[in-house]
Amino acid sequence: MDFKRKKIRLGDLLVESKAISQEQLEKALSKQKKTNKKLGELLVDDGIITEDDIAVALSHQLGIDIVDLQNIHIDPNVAKLVPVNILKKYTMMPFAFDPNNKNILLVAMENPLDTYAQEDVALVTNYQVEPVVATTRSIMLAIDKYHGQEEVRSALNQYAKEKKLDVEDEDAQQEADDINSSPIVKMVKEMIDLAVRQRASDIHLEPMEDYIRVRYRIDGVLHKKATYNISVLPAIIARIKIIGGMDISEKRKPQDGRITQIVDHVEYDIRVSILPTVFGEKVVMRLTAKMALTREKSQLGLKPYELEQFDSILKNPHGILLVTGPTGSGKSTTLYTALSELNTNDVNIITVEDPVEANIDGINQVQVNVKADLTFASALRSILRQDPDIIMIGEIRDHETAAIAVQASITGHLVVSTLHTNSAASTITRLEDMGIESYLIADSVIGVIAQRLVRRLCPQCKQPKPATAEEKEFMGIPVDKEVTIYEPCGCSKCDNTGYKGRIGVYEIMRMSPTLKQIISKRMGADVLKKYAIKEGMRTLRRSGSEYVVKGMTSFQEVMKISLDT
Repeated sequence: MDFKRKKIRLGDLLVESKAISQEQLEKALSKQKKTNKKLGELLVDDGIITEDDIAVALSHQLGIDIVDLQNIHIDPNVAKLVPVNILKKYTMMPFAFDPNNKNILLVAMENPLDTYAQEDVALVTNYQVEPVVATTRSIMLAIDKYHGQEEVRSALNQYAKEKKLDVEDEDAQQEADDINSSPIVKMVKEMIDLAVRQRASDIHLEPMEDYIRVRYRIDGVLHKKATYNISVLPAIIARIKIIGGMDISEKRKPQDGRITQIVDHVEYDIRVSILPTVFGEKVVMRLTAKMALTREKSQLGLKPYELEQFDSILKNPHGILLVTGPTGSGKSTTLYTALSELNTNDVNIITVEDPVEANIDGINQVQVNVKADLTFASALRSILRQDPDIIMIGEIRDHETAAIAVQASITGHLVVSTLHTNSAASTITRLEDMGIESYLIADSVIGVIAQRLVRRLCPQCKQPKPATAEEKEFMGIPVDKEVTIYEPCGCSKCDNTGYKGRIGVYEIMRMSPTLKQIISKRMGADVLKKYAIKEGMRTLRRSGSEYVVKGMTSFQEVMKISLDT
């Protein structure tokens, strides 16, 4: 190709295509001299350009194709033609042979201008190389898919060989020394990288009698990803304890820790929980991108009428807004979004959380510390003396916290918090059960948002089908009306699950004089729900059914979230 001989540089090409300015290029180049980072990586990190923009610019300027490796099936024999260390060094992935010439290997590259990379692949494979453009993320996902577990396994095998791991468990000090050896360090990092790239929210490391099971929770569902020899468990656990700031010698008590790791230029906050089980310590790591919790309100998946309801609740100068739902239903994201919306220079926002899930500029965040007697209730009492306008309580768990929250809202503060209840109406009953007087609840609560997350159907492979009479009845659609809904199928794009990503389903109850009266008279959740629906509340079932009819999710997903509502 012409550009091989011309030796065009990536920076010049991006300036030429007007993707970046000459000034931005010069700044990045001077920064590059101080770091070992690639130019493209620096530009993406600084938010000057996205990976997709780089790929499009390269494709247009060089006249070569763009490929999305997640949309195509790669023959494992082709994927393994080049050793993984070379693939990672140059961020590239062989994916097919040219259909017209079997001697030409098509290679997806983040930088197709890198002639050294092409020469290396040609030497290793003995094929002529034809570069194609792909984003870094797309290439890394493909490398993980075809080489990820193999890398982890080789790290473990290397560790086992070095330590001759057929011996009995060693003492904690010996373990601590062993664990800093590079194979295990590499293996734990690789495991977290793999999970992030596969969109996992949690990693489960579970000791069985003679092996370790590794599972990732992706879109709310656990998937088994690997099994390892039980002999490496102490080494893995010790490494996680070291980086998570836990006590390496304590093996009989549960422990909690925190890890920060950067994966593909994004900082992840990882909460670690270790629990002793009969076969050894089980680890669960919860992964959160620091940026993911503070997103735009429009990205929550609220429909236009729900956005309008959400806005009108947030306009109240005081009162309690409660977000409810089970663990993992996106409550924290909704709360943080509300706070980011309210976060201006003229208000004092204080939060009390257990733990603080994301740091937000301009907000004062307090972490609960039971050992230091800093509970939700004691922190709240102190917070009220800090002249707050808005208070966020991570969770209302007991009468004391609930009572202070109600008192704070009545005395002119806006309070936002979460509760674990099934529906918006049952939230009021829960507060009554906690011992709060019904007239105080009626006075203080300005709105309740019940929410769930359902999996989105993969747009590539979902299959249409006519809705049955039972399905129409469940969704509140007339039985004689013809309705097409979609079912999951499974393809390479969605890892054969039929689903990709999740979307929020909301039930928003705005307080009105009628609803306040029903609460004051303690008429119960059923009556409250009936009148709230009359006043425009859409239940989780109805809200989810709208997504089914639009083809965004499946009937099975909505059944899961709305059988009890």
